[in-house]
Amino acid sequence: MTTTRTPSRHRSAVTNGRRLHVVAPPDNAWSRRFKDVLAAIISDLGGPDHLSEGQRQLARRAATISIACEKFEGDAAAGIPIDLELYGRLTDRLGRALERLGLRRQPRDVTPDIEALPFSPMRARWAAEVAAEAQATTTKDDPQ
Repeated sequence: MTTTRTPSRHRSAVTNGRRLHVVAPPDNAWSRRFKDVLAAIISDLGGPDHLSEGQRQLARRAATISIACEKFEGDAAAGIPIDLELYGRLTDRLGRALERLGLRRQPRDVTPDIEALPFSPMRARWAAEVAAEAQATTTKDDPQ
């Protein structure tokens, strides 16, 4: 089966990648923020060359929901009452959209490396506990 590609002049500017929207929004802080969020999500997914059209569509939806949530957060921070039910639904939907895209929380180990710390009360206490455990083990194993 041979597929012929439609010439770019017969496709929309969105399909060609020249614009993000069919009708270009005004250049304002929110439209720039949308571009930033969308670019970050696409970057997290490995870049634009690694996305299917479905992933691109979900990334756009996730960016839109993110912006809506940020608007709510700005209002709340300014003391303006917000619809917490709607905010919660949007937050939940954003999480599901990101999960569908394959973005998952990657926990990181935050356990401090006591050995790498300079001398501190915590390290001294840790050293004392280790010494006490070693002494207890030696005493148990020594029948005398």
